[in-house]
Amino acid sequence: MLAITALLITAILFGGMVLYSFGFAAFLFSHLPASDAGTILRKAFPVFYLWCIAVALVAAGLLFFLDTLSAWLLVAIALTTVPARQLLMPAINASSDNNDRRRFNLLHGLSVLLALAQMVVLGYVLTRIAI
Repeated sequence: MLAITALLITAILFGGMVLYSFGFAAFLFSHLPASDAGTILRKAFPVFYLWCIAVALVAAGLLFFLDTLSAWLLVAIALTTVPARQLLMPAINASSDNNDRRRFNLLHGLSVLLALAQMVVLGYVLTRIAI
């Protein structure tokens, strides 16, 4: 039962991250004016990041009893999400507010790479615990 619960929670995290990154944000920008989409994303991202941190830590807590490597990888996802929320996101917003496109593109690209890396790690964890 513990293994199934850990698998499901990890899968929920993976699915949530994929949906948010490739579905929600893209949907907003394709259906709303850019300024409105940006306003909504600025409100949604802090909550999304907290959700990712919490779910990753819950999954890690369960996985410590089953697969310590996977547990530590989930802890790493939670820990790397903290600076993304507290430092990177405000810097991205500030560069957008200041119309600094070069800095915005650099920081946004970094946030995208971090999210992709986290999803790759989650995919690896899922393959470890699903087998």
